Amino acid sequence: MTSCFHCNEPVLTGDQFTTIINGQAQPMCCPGCQAVSQAIMDAGLSSYYQFRSEPGNRQTALVPEQLSQYSAYDLPEVQQDFVHKQGAIDSTSLSIDGITCAACAWLIEHKLKPVAGITNVLVNSTTQRALVSWDSERIQLSEILQIISKIGYQAAPYQVDEQEKQSKADSRKFLLRLGLAGFATMQVMMFALALYTGYFTELDVQFRDYFRWVSLIFAAPVVLYSAQPFYFSALRSVLSGKLNMDVSVSIAILGAYIASCIATMQGNGEVYFESVSMFTFFLLLGRYFEQAARQKASVSSSNLHKLVPLTAHLCHEGEITEIAAKQLTIGDIILVKPGEVIAADAEVVTGQSSVNEAMLTGEQMPISKRVLDKVYAGTINIEQPIEVRVTALGQDQLVAEIIRLQELASNNKPTIALIADRLARYFSGTVLSIAAITYVVWSFVSPEDAFWITLSVLVATCPCALALATPTAVTCATAIFTKLGVIPRKPGIFEKLTKINHVVFDKTGTLTCGQLSIGDVQTFAGYSSAQVLSIAAAIEQGSLHPIALAFSPFYDNQHQVETVEHHIGLGIRASMDQMQVSIGTAQFVSPDMLPISVKATQSQWIYLSIDNELIAKIEMLDKLRVDSIATVNALKAANIKLSIASGDNSGHVEFLAHKIGISDVHSGLSPQDKLALVNRLQQDANVAMFGDGINDAPVLAGANLSVAMGSGSAIAKNSADLILLGDHLSRFNDAIYVAKQTQRIIHQNLLWAFAYNIIILPLAVTGHVAPYIAAIGMSVSSLIVVSNSLRLLRIKL
Repeated sequence: MTSCFHCNEPVLTGDQFTTIINGQAQPMCCPGCQAVSQAIMDAGLSSYYQFRSEPGNRQTALVPEQLSQYSAYDLPEVQQDFVHKQGAIDSTSLSIDGITCAACAWLIEHKLKPVAGITNVLVNSTTQRALVSWDSERIQLSEILQIISKIGYQAAPYQVDEQEKQSKADSRKFLLRLGLAGFATMQVMMFALALYTGYFTELDVQFRDYFRWVSLIFAAPVVLYSAQPFYFSALRSVLSGKLNMDVSVSIAILGAYIASCIATMQGNGEVYFESVSMFTFFLLLGRYFEQAARQKASVSSSNLHKLVPLTAHLCHEGEITEIAAKQLTIGDIILVKPGEVIAADAEVVTGQSSVNEAMLTGEQMPISKRVLDKVYAGTINIEQPIEVRVTALGQDQLVAEIIRLQELASNNKPTIALIADRLARYFSGTVLSIAAITYVVWSFVSPEDAFWITLSVLVATCPCALALATPTAVTCATAIFTKLGVIPRKPGIFEKLTKINHVVFDKTGTLTCGQLSIGDVQTFAGYSSAQVLSIAAAIEQGSLHPIALAFSPFYDNQHQVETVEHHIGLGIRASMDQMQVSIGTAQFVSPDMLPISVKATQSQWIYLSIDNELIAKIEMLDKLRVDSIATVNALKAANIKLSIASGDNSGHVEFLAHKIGISDVHSGLSPQDKLALVNRLQQDANVAMFGDGINDAPVLAGANLSVAMGSGSAIAKNSADLILLGDHLSRFNDAIYVAKQTQRIIHQNLLWAFAYNIIILPLAVTGHVAPYIAAIGMSVSSLIVVSNSLRLLRIKL
């Protein structure tokens, strides 16, 4: 099958949409991709297609003209939250959806840089953000956002939340500790190498002592500053009545450093400054990589403010004014035009329309709204202008309530501790007990050797390899996940994946793509399929309903539509070419002439009539993801039970489940119902939950393992343990395989770490291991663990 040159999706429309790229007509799957690719070529940026390493995002969901208005971002009261002003130059950070590779960043930069009024553009493809500066007297922010939109990317001002600010500050501080430890380690090791090789044997003792004092000074900041996280962790552990690895780590670092300081001051004995510095550096390095991976995964899910619009159209004494949404009060009347996002929870007071509540329910089918019906912040008005009265703001809105439900589920989430953490608690206590006994025994046998032998026991058995066993393997596995487009957001993922034995799928946007398309077309009265689709497209032209968008590729401008009447929840009636044309439900189109039965609504059908004569019935399909069936079959082969939990209450859920081979189906569920279902299944199984909408956030937070699709809502991704960026379900099977391999490597690392300690411990206790041999053995043990973990990078998928 031919693939779209822009997004690499299958082309189902033949050669209807093409773009001339580098002298050749390239196929496009939809008018959205055609428009974006043409805009790129018109701007002279054809090099984008030569340099890109990933296909662009599919553009079938390009918003209509009404949704492309960014004027709200030009209001001063709105800009004060995210725009930095310095004279006539404004600057802000933009969050850009759709960046897939470095070529996307190049494309955006080269599209914006020539624009008059823009002074600087820097795009980061990793964080999917852009820093833009512009002359506010020559160009407005809304114009910049529209330019970005024309080449296929959706941008909005980025506002960092307090949690991310704190995370960035902690990361910078951690990097400073790591850099200091690395610098000190290099300096101290130069002197230690000479001491170990006997270079100073024939020289005056004063020279040796001089370098010991220098090593003491270089190691001091490592011990007193870089190693602080271990001390605080050990202290918290002790105060809570438990022992973790950091207890042994802290005692070893402080003990070795204090003993080395005493030896340096007295001028005799061994020093361990290089061991202290190197040990601290390796541990910090492993933890930094682990921390960096988690932070990178959270970048895409921290900008939740885009759920609710920044402005609203206030109706007051017959006048309509655009104001900042945060200035609304309870009881205000606001006008919501077709295509606009509702700014607050409210009730309809004038007009009727349909509202897309996918941000709340995950279902794309609009819900009809009439006077006194409730509407919610973040949902989209589809067909007709309506006036609504504000009933809730801020934390009283439904979105906030769902977030609180998510947090409640998070607090009750079952905790699966990592294997290393469980074992280290007993290991640390055992080593400390043995060290104490060793000191007491040697105090009677040879008091002058007691301290040094005890220190050798702590250094030799210090759980460096044990501490690195898990983080290094997890870091390598995370790198594989990144290549797969699987982003782990929370710790413990690799252990959780291996224990999953029941997977629950949401339907819309997870098993399916969430976009309606035309299926079977049955015609009557001598009409052809092409004629029927052309008539339907003419009637639906201009509507924002998902059904109308499915007909848009068939619009050919052959029919003259005179009047159009929208009947919410039923269909459309229009006067066209001196004929009365109706499209919609069977009862709406011609209730007296339709003895038509559809099998338990295996799929959704709509009907078309001319002058009350039925001419066609058309099947509407929500396209199944290309790898849904393969994913389901692979999970079944792994003896994993499968269920579907969907908010859709139509018969299409059962039909879809039968098609892909899932027998356990639950439809028409609310967010609370989904959470209750998962909690019930968790009594007998470890449950993984797939979801993509805000309605899935609570159940994602409550499952043993949660997976969000990359195209899903920000709330869903914020709740998930895993994010599938490429929207390929089969990557979940790959993730399980990688997790099992990772767990195997972790077990090998732990086995080696314990085996080494079991072998070295008797030798150290009996005084047969010199302190420098203990330090070398500890380092070699750590190197073996790291090397074993690196084997994960050679996994082929």
